[in-house]
Formats: sequence, structure tokens, C-alpha cells
Amino acid sequence: MDSVYGGLVSYLEDDGTNIGDVNVWGSPWQPEFMNWAFNLSRQGTELNDKWNLIPENTDILITHGPPYGYLDKLPDIPQNLGCELLRERVKEVKPKIHVFGHIHYGHGYTTNGETHFINAAVLNEEYQHEYKPLNVEWNPETNELEFV
Repeated sequence: MDSVYGGLVSYLEDDGTNIGDVNVWGSPWQPEFMNWAFNLSRQGTELNDKWNLIPENTDILITHGPPYGYLDKLPDIPQNLGCELLRERVKEVKPKIHVFGHIHYGHGYTTNGETHFINAAVLNEEYQHEYKPLNVEWNPETNELEFV
């Protein structure tokens, strides 16, 4: 991991960092989608191997794509587009916050009572700026979010 805290930049590729008492993990992988970077097949074990790297003590998880069933739908496609294997790992790890994008239409917030899911996409499906960034205040002790 290469960190520059003076400039507040950390690139996390299957890596983590600790900010205060908060453990952050980042991973860019996604199930195969067109010919994009960081694609892995849903078949075989490579994708699951990446998700299994997510440590059990992760407080904030940042991934490119969503877990299956969380802010991962398009209006004209009936099925969810997120990753089933990522959803299973999130159930195990129970991060307090999971931030992702990829499915731009899913921009927004939801929770399952344990994890806050934030689709932070700011572009629409035509890659035009449409959504305002979601800014939150988070209390790590109570796991409460306040949108500001």
C-alpha cells in the first residue's frame, strides 16, 4: 500500500489501512463486465479468493461494485446485478459501512440493520453527472449515520 496522508490519498487494492481506530479495506474487483479492468469470472474461485481477503475486523469496506441485492438494479433489467459472492462475504464480515458504485442507477443508501450500504455513484448510466455526492457524519461507536 502506498499512502500519502498529507494529501489524504490511499490506493487500496486488496489492502487496508487504519485511520484512528477504524479499519478500512479496499478492493477493485467485480464480476466480469464487458472488457473492463479488474474483471474476474463468476465461475471458478478467483473472485471468491479476492473477497476472502477482506479481514474480519473491517469497519469500512470499499469495493467497485455492489453486493447482490443492494442498490444494484437497473430499471429495464429485472435481476439484481451485484455480486453474490461479495454479498456472502459482507454477511460474514459485517462491516459497518460498505461503499461502492458501478451500477450508477443504484445511487443512494440502504441498510440491513448491521451494515450501511452506500452506492456513491455520481454519474448516470450515460456517464453524465447527475447525482450529488452523499456526505455523511458517522459515529463509529453507535454506527449511526447522519446525512449532511
